[in-house]
Amino acid sequence: MACASSHGLRSSSSISGMSATSSWCSTVPNFFQVRSAEENSACGSCTELEIQAMEGLEQWKNQLEQLKIQLEPWKNQLEKCLHETIEYLNQIPPAQLYAAIAVLLISTLLLLSIRLFKSAKSNTVILTGLSGSGKTVLFYQLRDGSVHQGTITSMEPNESTIVLNSDSNKKSKSKPVHIVDVPGHSRLRPKLDEFLPRAAGIVFVVDSLEFLPNCHLASEYLYDILTKASVVKKKIPVLICCNKNDKVTAHTKEFIRKQMEKEIDKLRASRSAISAADVSNDFTLGVPEEPFTFSQCRNKVTVAESSGLTGEVGQVEQFIWDCSQAQMHAHESDGGEMSLLGSRTEAPAIRLSST
Repeated sequence: MACASSHGLRSSSSISGMSATSSWCSTVPNFFQVRSAEENSACGSCTELEIQAMEGLEQWKNQLEQLKIQLEPWKNQLEKCLHETIEYLNQIPPAQLYAAIAVLLISTLLLLSIRLFKSAKSNTVILTGLSGSGKTVLFYQLRDGSVHQGTITSMEPNESTIVLNSDSNKKSKSKPVHIVDVPGHSRLRPKLDEFLPRAAGIVFVVDSLEFLPNCHLASEYLYDILTKASVVKKKIPVLICCNKNDKVTAHTKEFIRKQMEKEIDKLRASRSAISAADVSNDFTLGVPEEPFTFSQCRNKVTVAESSGLTGEVGQVEQFIWDCSQAQMHAHESDGGEMSLLGSRTEAPAIRLSST
């Protein structure tokens, strides 16, 4: 009986195992069917992308072919023109051909030189005067507002570029201005001629404290400047800057102006009304048989006061502003002549910042 029971249990266990195995086997095909469907779907997506890419490439290829066909007549025309040009050049004698090429190159270089010359630092204001007049102190004050006391005589020009900013006219254009401090020693004055061709204005600095002992030399130097061909032809404005006016014993600008006019009047007579600085051009000052005044000059000459040590340079800044505006308007009118008086722009409050 026991054996029968055991046999019966094993039989039922076997039947249960076979049933479970059969159930698992039945699920396997379903799993593989799902995986196969997913793979087929992915492959289908890849195939569609490949087809779209191939179609896009085919369209680009067709467009390039059409462009090539459209450019073919232009290509033939250029080849024809090139062939005709070569044949024409072969008919020209070598000497004439070389001459034509040389003229073309020279013309191109000349145009480029003119362009570069106009675009060079034509907006330059020159500080000049006798040694010891305070030009260098004034230069540093204009450059960055710094005070340099006890400067020695400059042996080389000091240069800096500043930007003019007007408080009263925010919308007005500002332009960088190149300032040059030219040495005042008699042996170094020829350096002034290097900067005059691109000068927009000249600030002639006078020592108002020690003016009388130097009146003749200062007037003679100013006379030479006012009769230079480059100054007269371009009508470069000149500002006589009476520096060191912070001192109690300094002479006023009216006194300095009158004394320099008298001294220049004497120079006119002694030089027979011909400038020793530029005899070949025969430029003279004033009106014959009339006392000389600065108002008779062909260019505008004004007088102002300043103090480089105390920073009282407002009138000099105004002059620089006017020169900058006149130069700017001259360039805008394509090189047309414009006087400083006609192009004067009021800007009472001006700041200068160094760049």
